[in-house]
Amino acid sequence: MTERWTHHLTRTRRENYLPAMTTYLKESFARNGRTHARPGGAGPAANTPHGGSPHPAPRGAGTERTAARPAPGTRPGPPGPGALAAKVRTMAPSMTRSMQRVAETVAADPAGCAQLTVTGLAERTGTSEATVVRTSRMLGYPGYRDLRLALAGLAAQQESGAAPSVTADIAVDDPIADVVAKLAHDERQTLADTAAGLDTVQLEAAVTAMVGARRVDVYGVGASGLVGKDLAQKLLRIGQVAHAEADPHLAVTTAVQLGAGDVAIAITHSGGTVDVIEPLRAAFDQGATTIAITGRADAEIAQYADHVLTTSTARESELRPAAMSSRTSQLLVVDCLFIGVAQRTYESAAPALSASYEALAHRHSPRPR
Repeated sequence: MTERWTHHLTRTRRENYLPAMTTYLKESFARNGRTHARPGGAGPAANTPHGGSPHPAPRGAGTERTAARPAPGTRPGPPGPGALAAKVRTMAPSMTRSMQRVAETVAADPAGCAQLTVTGLAERTGTSEATVVRTSRMLGYPGYRDLRLALAGLAAQQESGAAPSVTADIAVDDPIADVVAKLAHDERQTLADTAAGLDTVQLEAAVTAMVGARRVDVYGVGASGLVGKDLAQKLLRIGQVAHAEADPHLAVTTAVQLGAGDVAIAITHSGGTVDVIEPLRAAFDQGATTIAITGRADAEIAQYADHVLTTSTARESELRPAAMSSRTSQLLVVDCLFIGVAQRTYESAAPALSASYEALAHRHSPRPR
């Protein structure tokens, strides 16, 4: 802890740890207007528990190759208070129902849950102490004590004037102005959640692989296929050799032609789409560097990915299908990849981008009468 925190504990005579911590965090927000630096990274994107941990060996892949690991000392720490709500939304689909109750309860009432012991939270959620501990670890904390500390921080953040989380469900009789406001709010939340959960170590490694790639193939179907085309188009405009294959048969056909020095990127929100898993697995087996952009870091597709980039998993209403929020978060990730590549290859990317613009400029100019 910092000297200020030690002094604060002394001043309060250590009568009550949690209220003292909450007060300290409130004062910190008032002084700095933001949370303290989180362990393991320089910004909010460095706080996912995934952190480049090794993926399971692919079933039947016939190779000893394993997923890339970040360099020692670069593994992100547990998510800070500001990333807790985003992590709950992202991880909920892969939790058991009892773990979901715990996660949703702490996200909905961080101040109240911060005052509860592990036994108290188990009783409140109708679960067991073991479930509470497992949920804490799944959210990226070593134990419940660490989660409780983050809850106190989140409560302090909310009380310091941060905008409260609101529901953006759209009803069939909502006025169009409300639809615009709700969609805008939800899009902002989706982008914030994705940024908070994106592993910058994995992102940096993916960019490095793409910069030196002989060829980049992108696989996706449906809405994810459109995102894949967007990435391939951007890469082409800065001189990279890139292809986006939406046809699953053609995707597998091209994947088996890849090898060392090539990059294959699979985009699938669920992480279980067979038409996307098959070509990525084929590319993995051929020795290409593989990247998965998915809403679940523990999904099947992660078994065949050297680098996993997670997107936000948002709750959807009946009128707002998953393809809308997943597309928004996927576009943010592919834009990060593109900008990263453009930065690294600026000397060649800038002239290529200028040339493509000049080649198409006459098509955007008004025709003379």
